[in-house]
Amino acid sequence: MRMEVLKKEGNTMDILAYVQANWLTWFFAVLSAVLGILWRTSLAKLKKWKAEQDALKAGVMAMLYDRLYQGCKYHLRQKEIADDELKNMETLYLAYHALGGNGTGTELYERVKKLRLKEDD
Repeated sequence: MRMEVLKKEGNTMDILAYVQANWLTWFFAVLSAVLGILWRTSLAKLKKWKAEQDALKAGVMAMLYDRLYQGCKYHLRQKEIADDELKNMETLYLAYHALGGNGTGTELYERVKKLRLKEDD
């Protein structure tokens, strides 16, 4: 209704009075729109980042599991393990376990820990 009055009269003073009376409303409307756009953009970037992080985690876990599996199988066939090799298996296992690795890696590592230690040459 107020805009209709402004359009009919076309008086510059009425326009200035309208702006002066309603600037805060317009400011918060624009601020809300800008914040909404920023929120949507940030949320989209966050979802993309999370998907990338999940893929990286899965890839690292797969590589750690493969190294752990191959190393454990090798040493189980040898029926012995050197101290430094056992420490290497432990390092792989702890990283794998920290990322949420399953019980298969734990079972293999526990079996390797029970192996006889190689004698130093």
